[in-house]
Amino acid sequence: MSQQQNLSDLEAKLSALSAAEGLALIADLFPGKVVFSTSLGQEDQVITALIASQNLPIQIFSLDTGRLFPETLDLLSRTEAKIRQKIKVYYPTTNSVEKLVGEIGINGFYESVENRKSCCFVRKVEPLKRALAGNEIWITGLRAEQSANRSDMRHIEWDEGNQIIKYNPLLNWTFDQMIGYINEHRIPYNPLHDQGFVSIGCAPCTRAIMPGEDARAGRWWWEDSKKECGLHAR
Repeated sequence: MSQQQNLSDLEAKLSALSAAEGLALIADLFPGKVVFSTSLGQEDQVITALIASQNLPIQIFSLDTGRLFPETLDLLSRTEAKIRQKIKVYYPTTNSVEKLVGEIGINGFYESVENRKSCCFVRKVEPLKRALAGNEIWITGLRAEQSANRSDMRHIEWDEGNQIIKYNPLLNWTFDQMIGYINEHRIPYNPLHDQGFVSIGCAPCTRAIMPGEDARAGRWWWEDSKKECGLHAR
């Protein structure tokens, strides 16, 4: 059976399950080979809670780029206390950061899309590849309504860039559904969300959005290019 057929069969199964049930199935089908990358956004906080509440054998990890908001780092600590387990943190390599800053400057990512993508690669993409290495399933918090770029995604996809199967358990969740779950289960979240920050990344590259703006308008707001960093390139 081809990989495409296998993914189609798995998509059919997962589409009929809740997010919690889907996570349990994935953990059972791929024992020891499932990882979840959390950026500590609201979607990811929901998934972390779903994993922890079922005590699923899924490694939770996060990327510390070195430019995160203090509120994000504080949330990491509060989340570990809530779920009573450690979240593995990956960092960019010292040599790569020093080389990058030496070439473009500390804030050179504002000067061109090429510079910004170079910064994202060093601080996010390369550490992600290390975190995913040796695993078969990468769980993400992507939702279809987050942006037009993500509206045609499926629960299960093959990520060519990282050579891994990607599972999006909250794909069809609405924003209100997500907030309702967070409130009901008292899940900790970033206080910046209450200040108009919807999608939160590195501090220099994130701003609050204005009423009526797209959810990702606050990311790399000075660019007219596609608002992705390379982690979920398609």
